[in-house]
Amino acid sequence: MQRVAWRVLVVGLLLNAAAFGQSPSGDSLGDVARANRAKEQAQETSGAKPKVITNQDLPSEPPGVPESSEPMTTVSGVKRSVDRYSEQRQNQRLVAEQRIDQQWKARIQEQEARIADLQARIDHVNEAMHAAVGTVQYDSPVNRYQTIQTERLARMQEILDQQKRRLAMMQDAARHAGMGQ
Repeated sequence: MQRVAWRVLVVGLLLNAAAFGQSPSGDSLGDVARANRAKEQAQETSGAKPKVITNQDLPSEPPGVPESSEPMTTVSGVKRSVDRYSEQRQNQRLVAEQRIDQQWKARIQEQEARIADLQARIDHVNEAMHAAVGTVQYDSPVNRYQTIQTERLARMQEILDQQKRRLAMMQDAARHAGMGQ
């Protein structure tokens, strides 16, 4: 409540300062109107009237616009045919498509590298576990460390499967985007 009161006070002071900030030597509205009327009367007596242009005075078509069936630009007065612009647009489109293809390829290669790295880590942990046990008859974990490693392998395998699904989705999206066509 106090903040509102302060704001009202500040706004009131600013408006008051603006109202009293005008110099006393400034012309009043009546003085300005009298001066304007005197100026108009002086113009009427001298006979110089300002020219008023209406819509009827303007031509229906602006001058200098060429009438041609082929489109062109009049920037710097040079004709440019549509074919040149369509070629530029096509070249820009091809460059954009190539850039998109490169981006898709880079993303897919990055995903494949992730999968290969994860597969190598899984293989390394698997080899370490089987080397510790030594025989096939000990397929179940022998101690707590091997139990933890088995759980870790299961999580890594889940992540690997997710990454493979993501790679497949990326490849499908790239095909739908027109990559490689």
